[in-house]
Formats: sequence, structure tokens, C-alpha cells
Amino acid sequence: VQLQASGGGLVQAGGSLRLSCTASGRTLSTYYMGWFRQAPGKEREFIAAISSSGSSTYADPVKGRFFISRDNAKNTVYLQMANLKPEDSAVYYCAATVFTATIVEKNYHLWGQGTQVTVSS
Repeated sequence: VQLQASGGGLVQAGGSLRLSCTASGRTLSTYYMGWFRQAPGKEREFIAAISSSGSSTYADPVKGRFFISRDNAKNTVYLQMANLKPEDSAVYYCAATVFTATIVEKNYHLWGQGTQVTVSS
């Protein structure tokens, strides 16, 4: 299965973006899905994750601003981002794992190519 992330772009602070992660080759419905991001000079960090049944978890910096969802019929996971801040600028990656309820990067074994999000002040 291949993951394809899209939806990134340039947005002003306070704006919104919706990222999408679409799978090809296999259904994502049974996978635990996550979003990570990596800013220049920083390590990749966990942002949000969602179980196959729709239970979600978020990193503290994005709680209340980002919302993860999935549409298993479309084999797609979304990350709705609101009230964006310059510090949200990063390459955003979607990832999949057969493990459940994990925010640990090394537990994810399928990764998309990343989509750039740039938030201007």
C-alpha cells in the first residue's frame, strides 16, 4: 500500500488548511493512522492519530485547533487545521500502523511522502 499526502500550501497565520492522506493498493480501514510533522532542523513529531473506529488523540500543541478524521469508504484520512500559527510550518506526513493507540513514530511502518505547510505571520 502507498500513502499519498496532499493539501499543504502557504497560508497566513490564523488561517486553515485541510490535509488529505489517500491510500492505494489496500484498504486503510483496519489501520491506525497518524499525522506527524517535521520542521527544519527539528525531529519529526507526532501530531494526531485516529483508530479504525474513529477514536482520536492529539499532541498538546495542536489540541483544539487540529481535527483528524477518516473516511474508510474513500480510503482517506484528513487533518483539518485551524487557527494556524507560524510554528505549525513543517512538512506533514501521514503514516499507518497495525498497532493500536500509538503515537510512537517507530511503530508506524507505512509513510506518505509529506506535504509542506507554511504559515506566514
